Amino acid sequence: MALIRKINQGLLLLVILTFCLVLYNKFHNTPLYEEVSAEEPDFETPHSSVHTVEESRADAAEGLIPIIICATDDRMGGTIATINSIYKNTKAKVFFYIITLRDSLSHLSKWIESTELKGIQYKIMEFNPAILEGKVRPDSARPELLQPLNFVRYFIPYLIRDHEKVIYLDDDIIIQGDIQELYNIVLSPGHAAAFSTDCDLTSTHEMVRSMGMQTTYMGHLDYRKATVRALGINPTTCSFNVGVFVANVTEWKRQRITKQLEKWLVANVEENLYSSALGEGVVTPPMLIVFHEKHTVLNPLWHIRHLGWSPDARYSEHFLTEAKLLHWNGRFKPWDYPTAHMEFWERWYLPDPTGQFRLVRPNI
Repeated sequence: MALIRKINQGLLLLVILTFCLVLYNKFHNTPLYEEVSAEEPDFETPHSSVHTVEESRADAAEGLIPIIICATDDRMGGTIATINSIYKNTKAKVFFYIITLRDSLSHLSKWIESTELKGIQYKIMEFNPAILEGKVRPDSARPELLQPLNFVRYFIPYLIRDHEKVIYLDDDIIIQGDIQELYNIVLSPGHAAAFSTDCDLTSTHEMVRSMGMQTTYMGHLDYRKATVRALGINPTTCSFNVGVFVANVTEWKRQRITKQLEKWLVANVEENLYSSALGEGVVTPPMLIVFHEKHTVLNPLWHIRHLGWSPDARYSEHFLTEAKLLHWNGRFKPWDYPTAHMEFWERWYLPDPTGQFRLVRPNI
């Protein structure tokens, strides 16, 4: 009897331990945890360290408009002009997440802290290029489009964790409207981002065609490849520009957009589905695929682009004045020469106090 009693006690203890283990798993392995962990890279994180200046030590507070923008030494004047144009044209509280590489940290901090931008709220984050290893196909057509910071827009949920909504901007942009208006756009249910389509401004179609600019999927994807054709996307479908967009971070994570984009990067490494010779580089095609018929459309005046496509690109002065956002996408940047409509950009530029960055202008 004593032996049977001990066996029963042992069995009871085993049942209790099993029950406790079930409860532990239930409360420590929730779907949210699994989803977040699935979104984390298996080997590296997009930013290996964070550099925060004294004025911006506090975490981004509720009610701020978060903006992601990149900064490299050779284009930093563009970043500064973009930030200044936003800062001067809004009364809203804005928080800038400025993503850069290690060799630009000190330069960027000095530029901000030595100018009138020292009053902005911001955080400088160092991007870790290792996240891209094995995912970007070498391409000699336009090597500048393969720079690591061009891919920052893929990793928004990793960089911004405390916001439901965020604005991403390229560094060759100036804002003439109130950024609050852009932030207030309502994304359709199930949409993780809002972009401007390349067919939205009929008044610019003639200029766009005359310069040979690509406005359809056929201009970005190689439809000779079976993998591209299997997508079932009409090659004449209007493309969209990925240099300006508003993102729903929660929806981005739910749909695992980053994983989808990385998948198409790897597919290009293996099959050469697109190249810098097509469209505007290798960053755009994966986004065109992933967001096909799954994005909200921005007001056209919030993305007047192609100003950098040719130094001969000419819009009317009235049209540019009425625009909310101007974008010098293309080879001819407003800090370089020749370029078009540089007077609209220069009014927001703040000279580099270190003297490292200089505008390229005739007779200077």
